[in-house]
Amino acid sequence: MTLAFITPLRHPRNSADYGRVEELLADTLNSIARQSCDDYVAIVVGNKRPSWRLPERTHFVEVDFPPPSVHQGPCTGRAPSVWDKTTKLGIGLVAARAFDPEYVMPVDSDDFVHRDLAAFARDNSGRAGWVIKRGLIYSRRRNAFNVRRKLHRICGTSHIIPFDAFNVPTELTVNSTQNDVARAFSDYSERVLGGHRYALEWWRDRGRHLESLPFTGAVYHVDTGENHSGGRLTGPGIPYGSHLERDFGISPSRGKAATIWSSLGPAALKPDLRLRRPSFIRTAQASPENWSPPVTATQA
Repeated sequence: MTLAFITPLRHPRNSADYGRVEELLADTLNSIARQSCDDYVAIVVGNKRPSWRLPERTHFVEVDFPPPSVHQGPCTGRAPSVWDKTTKLGIGLVAARAFDPEYVMPVDSDDFVHRDLAAFARDNSGRAGWVIKRGLIYSRRRNAFNVRRKLHRICGTSHIIPFDAFNVPTELTVNSTQNDVARAFSDYSERVLGGHRYALEWWRDRGRHLESLPFTGAVYHVDTGENHSGGRLTGPGIPYGSHLERDFGISPSRGKAATIWSSLGPAALKPDLRLRRPSFIRTAQASPENWSPPVTATQA
């Protein structure tokens, strides 16, 4: 197996609408399933198995991890998000071991990936890995997109790394406790698994120089109502083009006239006037002194 896509799924409690979360996941998995070669596997790790049939070569690993935050909604603060995402990706890495992949790629559960990623990784076996610098930011609400030349700074779906680089402990299983998984991957938590903004530098400092993927490899999906970051596409956008469906499996959400209006019309020219809470309030849940990992019954 060349490439394993690993997708962590948020806890049902930490969402605005879990039905919507599952709809977004279905779109992501369908995007993965459009790979131009079959040399891949997709692994989803979450608390609740989707009610619909998973695509071929997609495997669901169910965990009983508690919600990382008592907050009802997707914006739980950085520390709970890092904890939940790190441990679920850790379980995904353990599950991927059974398929013996050469590379793994974390994929957020609402993003889209290019159809040629698996084929490219297969044809470039033995490389140190890749970072997706050139990508797209897309809003289905507006049926518009823009190009981002530093996608890896804003989107978690942006790195393809050799599986061996994660040093997955042989003693870990998909039934390991959340604390055991967190300890096993503590070195990767903040910069690689739970975060991504400075992953390129983190790997470089450890002697792994990732190459830039030579094509637009992923799409960061915003305006979903379920983005942890609350990401939005603001200002003028590029109207939907057929290459989005061809390369990423993104179908149009509006007609041509409505798309042009939402992309370039008066509403698109308005500045972002959202009121934001002061940073000391907005990040209070994320600070170590104000948060600690939840305790499960098996850990108590």
